[in-house]
Amino acid sequence: MPEDFKVTPWEVTGDIDYDLLMRQFGTSPIDEALLERLSGYGPLHPMLRRGIFYTHRDMAWLLNEYDKGNSFTLYTGRGPSGNTHLGHLMPWIFNKWVQDTFGCDMLFQMTDDEKFLFKDLSLEETGRMAYENALDFVALGFDPKKTKIIVDTKNVRRMYPIALEVAKRTTFSTAKAVFGFDNSTNIGSIFYTTMQSVPAFLPSADAGRQVPVLIPCGIDQDPHFRVTRDAAPHLGYPKPSLIFCKMFPGLNGGDKMSSSDENATIYTTDTPKAVKKKVGRAFTGGRVSVEEQRQLGGNPEVCAVFKYNFYLFEKDDAKLNELADKCRKGEILCGECKMCLTERINVFLEGHQDRREKAKDVVGDMTYDGFEW
Repeated sequence: MPEDFKVTPWEVTGDIDYDLLMRQFGTSPIDEALLERLSGYGPLHPMLRRGIFYTHRDMAWLLNEYDKGNSFTLYTGRGPSGNTHLGHLMPWIFNKWVQDTFGCDMLFQMTDDEKFLFKDLSLEETGRMAYENALDFVALGFDPKKTKIIVDTKNVRRMYPIALEVAKRTTFSTAKAVFGFDNSTNIGSIFYTTMQSVPAFLPSADAGRQVPVLIPCGIDQDPHFRVTRDAAPHLGYPKPSLIFCKMFPGLNGGDKMSSSDENATIYTTDTPKAVKKKVGRAFTGGRVSVEEQRQLGGNPEVCAVFKYNFYLFEKDDAKLNELADKCRKGEILCGECKMCLTERINVFLEGHQDRREKAKDVVGDMTYDGFEW
C-alpha cells in the first residue's frame, strides 16, 4: 500500500485513495445494478446515492437469501475508548436505515476488550465508555425488540467457545500478514480478532440454522472480517456479507474525524457554544479575501463544511448541488456556510441529547443475555 496513506482497524492517516483501497482489499464496487436492486426495497439512503457506502462483499448473495425468505441479521459495533463523535454515528445511522428497510434483527458489539488491549486504558474505563457509547447508539432509534447490545467482557461466556473455534483455524502468520503484528505485539491483541468474528456467527449458533449476516462498517474494519470470512466455512457458518463506507471527515480537512484532535471533532455531548467554536475554525475551500471569493469562487470539494452537509446534514441532493454551485460562483461566503452548518449540527444534537438521556431507561433491556451494566 502506498506510503502516503495508511488504513488499519486502529489507525487511519493520510489522503485516502478509496478506489485503490478497494482494489487492495479485494472488495467489489457498489455499481448501478446493485443500487437499482437496492432501490427495489425502498428509497435509497443518501449515503448510497452519494457513494459514501461504496464497496461490498457478497451483497447479491445476501439479497438473494432475503428474497427467498431467509432474513439476515445486522451486525456492527464500536470500540469504546472515548466519547462518541459524529464519525461514529454515521455508519450507525445507515444501519438504522437498513433495519427499518428490511425489518432485520441487529447485534451491536462493544469491544471493550479491544480498547483495553490496544490502548492505555483500564477495563474499568473501557467498560464505562461502553455504556456511554451505547446510549448514543440507542438514541438513534433502533427497534428495541429487534436489537441487542453485546459487551465482550460481559458476554464472554457465550462468545468464548465460538472465538476459540475461530482461533484454532487462524494461524499467527495470517494474523501477522493481515494486521502487521510483530514480536512486540501482546498476545491478547493477536487473539482479539477472533472475538470480533463472533457476532457474525452468533445468529446461526443461536438459531441452529444458517442465518445470513450483513456488516455495514468503515472500510478500515475489513481486515478483521477477512479473517472471519476465511474461518466461516470451517465452522459450518455462512460467510458474512459486508458493505463499507468511507471515513467521516474531520473539521481540519482530514479524511477521518479523529478523537485525537478534539478541536476538529464534534462529539454528541458538545454544547452549542463548543460546536460554534469548532465549526468556526473549520478548514474551507474559500479564498483569502471576500473580494477573491466573490470573483473566483470557492472549492467545495476540499471544504470540510461542505463535506459535513454531503455526508450527514443535507439529505436533498438538489439543495446540496445548489450549495456547491453557489460556492463555485462566489455567491455564498464561508462565514455563511459555517453559520448554517453550526445551526444544523446544534439542532441535531439538541434532539440527540434528549433521546440520549431517555436511552438510559431502555439500554438495560437491550443487552444480549440480559447482563447488567
